[in-house]
Amino acid sequence: MTTEKQLGIWMDHSNAQLIEFANDSFETKTISSGFTHNEKEHSLSKSEHVMHNKEQHKHAEYYKKLGEEIRNYGDVIIFGPTSAKAELYNTLKEDHNFSKIKIRVLQADKMTNYQQQAFVKDYFSKQ
Repeated sequence: MTTEKQLGIWMDHSNAQLIEFANDSFETKTISSGFTHNEKEHSLSKSEHVMHNKEQHKHAEYYKKLGEEIRNYGDVIIFGPTSAKAELYNTLKEDHNFSKIKIRVLQADKMTNYQQQAFVKDYFSKQ
């Protein structure tokens, strides 16, 4: 019997913690959006329109990077405190390449790395 590769992603608009769960152990990786507070301030000094365009472009790149990682898994939970998780989910839902991957979105507060790992372990242990 083969088991699906399982991935938990805690994310906000700045960073995503990718937590692969297998055999009660974890592999963790971080992906950053690249849209920093300094970039936001710099873009805002030019105009709000420029800032929003740059922010949307950086978020699209961020979601694309996350999508490339998610393709390697069969079961994924996306959780975190902001709307970024829903934005990523909606982006993935529009792409048929993700149609066979179980992806669920859950609300969660800001967490330490250990809390994130415990959340992922608890979730997938109940499956």
